[in-house]
Amino acid sequence: MQILLVTGGAGFIGSNFVRYLLRTYPTYRVVVLDALTYAGNLANLADLEGQNRFEFVHGNICDRTVVEPLVRRVDGIVNFAAETHVDRSILDAGAFIETDVKGTYILLETARQCGVERYVQISTDEVYGSVPVGVSTETDPLVPRSPYAASKAGAELLVRAYVVTYGLPAVITRGSNTIGPYQYPEKAVPLFITNALEDKPLPLYGDGKAVRDYLYVEDHCAGIDVVLHHGMPGDAYNIGAGNEINGIDLATRILDLVGKPQSLKQFVIDRPGHDRRYALDCTRLQALGWRPRHSFEDALAKTVAWYRSHESWWRTIKEQQAAYRDYYRQQYELRSQSTGE
Repeated sequence: MQILLVTGGAGFIGSNFVRYLLRTYPTYRVVVLDALTYAGNLANLADLEGQNRFEFVHGNICDRTVVEPLVRRVDGIVNFAAETHVDRSILDAGAFIETDVKGTYILLETARQCGVERYVQISTDEVYGSVPVGVSTETDPLVPRSPYAASKAGAELLVRAYVVTYGLPAVITRGSNTIGPYQYPEKAVPLFITNALEDKPLPLYGDGKAVRDYLYVEDHCAGIDVVLHHGMPGDAYNIGAGNEINGIDLATRILDLVGKPQSLKQFVIDRPGHDRRYALDCTRLQALGWRPRHSFEDALAKTVAWYRSHESWWRTIKEQQAAYRDYYRQQYELRSQSTGE
């Protein structure tokens, strides 16, 4: 493979993966296709503008007239393009079905017709549902509990069908919660960091004890790279760091790093169907030689430092983007008022 199409490449993990590819493989060329919805941001790729091995195309994976000409001239596809936030899927499930399921179908069908060498579907640990004890392995049943998780699980099933029915050389990755540069600031970690920097409350759902595994974005990119080049077609691969931490402890550590009082923690009404815990068994990927290189402490410190030094990036979103302001008011401010706080 020499030319890769990265869909959703102007988003958080996608933009970091594009940089990772160009840095790691000097002969590779990368074409990014992104619809630039609220979380897609050309500023995430600004440092790549003008490079002859990088090309950006504005378009939607649901539009076959845009997708087909691109797929015909690439060797492989890495599909990050998706609606991604559980909270937003609760508010508007339809957008998730359209992009995550229909968009994946269009990419798969075009990849089949054009004979691509490799297709990678970027999925999530949320397809396993809540995991009270133990860890999820790739052969566990998919029991999604939110419209977002269901749309990602549906996309995965389409990928598997195309592998079995048509022999498409496709693989799947299921990543845990990822943190690092360029993450849209409505997600928990960048929300907590930027709110702390602004002396605003850090909103915690319910009792604040839901557990997540936080993976640094560079380690996530390295895992996708291994699966892209060495994964077995038809298989899924978990990518996690084993850094389990609940919301209260996460907020505590961020406030300590930023140097702000713990009194900024604020509990709000829990979201519907909130999964209590995710945890991944990554033995299958580790057998291919991958290991996370960042401890949770290192990953969080690097993430805090990036948001400190890129204030104009996140302030532009938080202060000027209506989609962010409307979401924040509905998810946190109104819920806080409902608790009487």
